[in-house]
Amino acid sequence: MAHEPLTQAEVLLEGFLALDTPEGFRAELIEGDIVVTPPPDGDNEDYINLVVKQVIRRSRTDMDFSGNKGLKLRSGGGCPKNHAVPDGTFAPTEPRLFRGADPWMPCEGVALVVEVTSSKPEADREAKRRCYARGGIPLYLLIDRDASSVTLFRDPQGADYRELCTRPFGKPVDLPEPFAFELETADFS
Repeated sequence: MAHEPLTQAEVLLEGFLALDTPEGFRAELIEGDIVVTPPPDGDNEDYINLVVKQVIRRSRTDMDFSGNKGLKLRSGGGCPKNHAVPDGTFAPTEPRLFRGADPWMPCEGVALVVEVTSSKPEADREAKRRCYARGGIPLYLLIDRDASSVTLFRDPQGADYRELCTRPFGKPVDLPEPFAFELETADFS
């Protein structure tokens, strides 16, 4: 019995899922491109830590956090499903979205993803933003080290967000419900 030949997108997805990246590196499939990034540096981790501490202390809703959690996201243009690994992912504590989740989990229920620009800042500013919007993730927080700014993208529609607010390091950023507090960025500089 003959099998249908695999499409190019299926071959790419199969090859991506079979990758064996070196320890600490992460591989992502973003808009049809396989992107491999080295482990984050200390500044990247510090920015994420500053956000996590504020969310835990100040959020109106109890939040769970996962660092480097693989998310399966919708794609466009005949590409295989995007597979992104945000620097940080927040979801309401109930219903325990991360417990028992596969390494690549669906993004439904995720409240916020956080990225800190590093070796490939354009991917964070453009391609990953589109991936998160297509996935319907309500909030995307981009900490842009090169621009010394923080941008909150909100209200996803199609392949982008309809609203964005950019503040320089040192100015607070309003995180809406379910967070409902001003994220302080003074320690980002």
